[in-house]
Amino acid sequence: MYVVIMLRGSVNIRPEIKDTLNMLHLNRVNHCVFLDENPHNEGMILKVKDYVAWGNVNKESVEMILRTRGELIGGASLTDKYVKENTNYRSIKSLSKALFGGKMSIKDIPMIKPVFRLHPPRKGHKGIKKTFQQGGALGFYGNDINYLLEQMR
Repeated sequence: MYVVIMLRGSVNIRPEIKDTLNMLHLNRVNHCVFLDENPHNEGMILKVKDYVAWGNVNKESVEMILRTRGELIGGASLTDKYVKENTNYRSIKSLSKALFGGKMSIKDIPMIKPVFRLHPPRKGHKGIKKTFQQGGALGFYGNDINYLLEQMR
């Protein structure tokens, strides 16, 4: 499972890149989405690679994001009580395991917003013009994306 975080703004970008960001539900800086690993999603990520950071997320990070940043339509937070009443899972922890394992997707949770609004990273970005491999913040992180998510919790 991939996590994609938008790090650069959408001013003066090509229309096809802006359309792809909208298809990914990324229309503001520091917004994040979870995506399945398939060729369709990978193609969209590669198209917007100069504006986002992405990588392979772990179970603990999925649970942390759902618990701290999960939001329902109307502004209410995602809670264990809501998960128990509206899904087949007993808690956010079991829900995050199912999401990570590919047994369900974010769309299967009723009334949840598909995008997670994150805090800017503590101690700042390393720079949003260079890739992660060059010492910046953009591009593919691999498993190191979990550290960035921890900073942006």
